[in-house]
Amino acid sequence: MEQTKEKAAGVVPTPEAAIQKTDRIIIVGNLGRVNDHVPVRARQSVADFAHVISAAGLAPFGPLDMQPDGKVHRYRVQGDKSGSRNGWYVLHAHPVLAGAFGSWKTGLTQSWCAARREELTQAQRAELQRQFERMRQARAAEQAAVHDQARARAAKLWALARLADDAHPYLQRKRIRGFGVRQLNGALVVPARDAAGVLHTLQFIGTDGGKRFLSGGRIAGCYYAMGRVGNEVLVCEGFATAATVFMATGQATAAAFNCGNLQAVARALRGKFPHARIVVCADNDQGTPGNPGLTKATEAARAVGGFVAVPRFEGVRHAV
Repeated sequence: MEQTKEKAAGVVPTPEAAIQKTDRIIIVGNLGRVNDHVPVRARQSVADFAHVISAAGLAPFGPLDMQPDGKVHRYRVQGDKSGSRNGWYVLHAHPVLAGAFGSWKTGLTQSWCAARREELTQAQRAELQRQFERMRQARAAEQAAVHDQARARAAKLWALARLADDAHPYLQRKRIRGFGVRQLNGALVVPARDAAGVLHTLQFIGTDGGKRFLSGGRIAGCYYAMGRVGNEVLVCEGFATAATVFMATGQATAAAFNCGNLQAVARALRGKFPHARIVVCADNDQGTPGNPGLTKATEAARAVGGFVAVPRFEGVRHAV
């Protein structure tokens, strides 16, 4: 984190879409000019913050009026759909300008400080640490509120959806059945529940295979389950892979939705079924640098004392 702070402190050579007026900062999503009347030091600090936000892929869609009030503020990120507010920031002005930002959609969280650690007195460092802790608490409270809203919306949409037709184009193309998922406005609706069965969010899969989640919903540790758990439970990434594995094995199978969630789901299942044999069925992304499917599956299996199953198809590329 110290390297991130140092990189963010005074190293941006040109203004990066920030205008500071009194106690407010306006960040422009397209990285426009900085007001020439702003003091150089303040202008550089604000430009650094804008640069870090942009470099993280979270530049605001439009002008963003930033207030160093210690509260969490949400905004629309460039590239996100209209009406969404997945981006967030929290900013403090004392003892130095410092803050944090992130995305509810991707789970990214990053802190930032306008000064290097060695530039601060011991008292300032202590106060800055307290500020970061307050930011963490504010972020956690806001995230809980966002998750609550998503759960309520997910429940309403799930109630409106009807049982999916096995003739749905996506199911037909993947040669699988729906196994309890639903359908709404032409899209498959896959519920993401925690180990206690609480519905947190929904995944929508279009006829073309395009996937999106309900904005603001919790994904970590949530999954879609098929079958009854006996002595073994299988964990896969996507719904189509999980359905295919379930059809082939008849064993209880959980879809974790993405490889980054495999370990959290495996841990949740281990907590619920402490004596079950857990097998993580990896997506063999051999054409992708680092093979994230296999790497994450191996990490998940190791975390719970489980096993890894890797597909091998001669001349056929494995896909979700």
